[in-house]
Amino acid sequence: MRNLIISAALVAASLFGVTAQAAEAPAAPYVELSNPVPVAVPGKIEVVELFWYGCPHCYAFEPVINPWVEKLPSDVNFVRIPAMFGGPWDAHGQMFLTLEAMGVEHSVHAAVFNAIQKEHKKLTDKNDMADFLATQGVDKDKFLATFDSFAIKGQIVKARELAKKYEISGVPTMIVNGKYRFDIGSAGGAEEALKLADQLVAKERAANKAASN
Repeated sequence: MRNLIISAALVAASLFGVTAQAAEAPAAPYVELSNPVPVAVPGKIEVVELFWYGCPHCYAFEPVINPWVEKLPSDVNFVRIPAMFGGPWDAHGQMFLTLEAMGVEHSVHAAVFNAIQKEHKKLTDKNDMADFLATQGVDKDKFLATFDSFAIKGQIVKARELAKKYEISGVPTMIVNGKYRFDIGSAGGAEEALKLADQLVAKERAANKAASN
């Protein structure tokens, strides 16, 4: 009987040790999507940032991510996608897609962010958007025509479908090569998020090289 009690105690201690080790194992800072999403430019490693102009965390991420984007190697394609969860999210997302289609997004992106985050402009009405953007050198009539165009409606559908496939629930969220999803919180901070992106890009680059050999 004594031996049975000792054996039971050893088994329990062993199981407790396994449980404790499992509990202490750090969780991965990213989620690997069960259904990878095709990239926009085949042959390039894609990094996506999903954002919203009304998000203060996205705004705070701007001075960190922008210098990083400028230094990306030629085999990496960076894409911004507006998250569209209804209301002002949709209005701001449509504005971004319109500016992108007009080829002026890069030059006025920071100004739009500042207007919403620092100057507290709502910019949810297309005419208010057009008036503000005119102060940034954007053609008002062209903006309004593009805003309501069939092409932009198609881009809105695409952006919503991608966000759904990425299974995002908030912003800013990053996706690497249609496979890995993470945010600033899960990565441990803004700088850490970009370091994680670099690691995953390197992982995908190595995988592509191995597959081509």
